[in-house]
Amino acid sequence: MKQASPYDVVVIGGGPGGSTVATLVADADHKVLLVERGNFPRFHIGESLMPETYWVFKRLGMLPKMKASHFVKKLSVQFTNASGKDSAPFFFDEMNPHESSQTWQVVRSEFDRMMLDNAREHGVEVWEEANVSEVLFEPSETDALPRATGVVVTRKDQQPARVEAKVVVDASGASALISRKLGIRKPDSRLRKASIFAHYKGAQRDSGRNEGATLVLSTTQSDGWFWYIPLPDDVVSVGVVGDLDRLIATRQRPEQTLEEEVAGCRGLDGRMNGAVRVSPVYVLSDFSWQATRSAGEGWVLVGDAFGFLDPIYSSGVFLALKSAEMAADCVNEAFANNDFSAAQLGKWGRPLSDGMQAMRKLVYAFYTEGFSFGQFMRKHPELKRNLVELLIGDVFRPEVNRIFDTMGREIALPEPTPLEEPGPPRAVEAVA
Repeated sequence: MKQASPYDVVVIGGGPGGSTVATLVADADHKVLLVERGNFPRFHIGESLMPETYWVFKRLGMLPKMKASHFVKKLSVQFTNASGKDSAPFFFDEMNPHESSQTWQVVRSEFDRMMLDNAREHGVEVWEEANVSEVLFEPSETDALPRATGVVVTRKDQQPARVEAKVVVDASGASALISRKLGIRKPDSRLRKASIFAHYKGAQRDSGRNEGATLVLSTTQSDGWFWYIPLPDDVVSVGVVGDLDRLIATRQRPEQTLEEEVAGCRGLDGRMNGAVRVSPVYVLSDFSWQATRSAGEGWVLVGDAFGFLDPIYSSGVFLALKSAEMAADCVNEAFANNDFSAAQLGKWGRPLSDGMQAMRKLVYAFYTEGFSFGQFMRKHPELKRNLVELLIGDVFRPEVNRIFDTMGREIALPEPTPLEEPGPPRAVEAVA
């Protein structure tokens, strides 16, 4: 096996999280290699952004590119109950008239390519069609989990190569290379959900300021929900989310399942008249998880490789960007202090996890039988601002959790997913 030149940081995965952390570390004059197994552009789900992505885009220099794009502007989110009754839209700028209250509905193949190209422009070396087959570990002298020293990469039409690095960032998404390898990826047993989705042309859109809204529509049985996301070129992304057993285990073809679910959703009556499917039908299953550690000596997890929440509030890309930004700051500080310990590289983990837990409580509330956000807000109108703050992604201030003091008296909310602290080293063999 050949030995490639060493890098300061190797990032596994070129999605939004990987591109963000790579860009911000390269901006600090570190030598960064980003390894992406695919060849962009490529299809991906997670098209609806939260407004709080604005601040990460600003730091990355992405705002002018986003403003110049043809992506649909998103100003609001709206909910529809099982009988098909629409709530009033939640307009983000009601609480904050700043331009950060407007965000976008993105075509992920284009958006991810823009983010990856931006990383290149900031000095990141990018290898596409390159697969990381192994993360190289050796026992840590300071931690129970091993120390990462690099990766093994196979580029297209080339032999595998060892690439050494001071820090390995796992941004591999649901593949979660490091957390699966180390056995620290923990699924949320109460959120064993699946989604089936596709793109359609000719579906109805709302008019005016709500034209670009994400619609969250309850299934007729109130046991799941649909997303309805307007995209450019008269395309709408439509997907159903429900219990894994109901959507996957007891059904036949996903195409038939999606057709049946669309036909049975009262909130989609009229909206899908004349709509024609223009993409394959895609299936994702068994999501919602979090790793019990955000980092170890010489390695960091960001984005979905660290954790993923049920996508009902469109938190996926935002949490990927925010975790990558926070992790990049800790990586840059590690180089400044020559400290690549688990404690240093994982300093961002608890604040990020706390924000995720706030979103997780909203997810549990949605799936609680008999609970209605509409009824809750009519009963507690003083908490509307608090709810909108959560819906835009403003989740990293302790005071945004105020709503859960009241909500927790009406329904059962989940306990936080604990993060483990770095522990004393074990007497073990090197991890392959």
